[in-house]
Amino acid sequence: QVPLVESGGGSVQAGGSLRLSCAIFGSTVGRGCLAWFRQAPGKEREGVALLYPSGDTRYDDSVKGRFTISHDNAKRTLYLQMNSLKREDAAMYYCARRLGVDCHPFTRTNYPTWGQGTQVTVSS
Repeated sequence: QVPLVESGGGSVQAGGSLRLSCAIFGSTVGRGCLAWFRQAPGKEREGVALLYPSGDTRYDDSVKGRFTISHDNAKRTLYLQMNSLKREDAAMYYCARRLGVDCHPFTRTNYPTWGQGTQVTVSS
């Protein structure tokens, strides 16, 4: 599996913005399905944003209009731009990858490659 390394987490005020990065190391053949998940203490890890091999995207309803997932092919980096952050967005954020084109189900078990996570804290 291709190693993934998240960065960009931190503490921000509600209403602020933050951009997370996920460096993708290893083979450049086929980026597969790239995604961002998050997990708050005591809660399940949930899919937040998904980038299909086609370039199409999918977002959880809770972040639609506020978060944007993108990929820089040259830098081999996945991004999650988070705007208008809310306290409920606070969580450990993970990037994930599934090789191929079968990106669903958009669940933890369907994504075999993970980063170690980057913490996002939102204060008021």
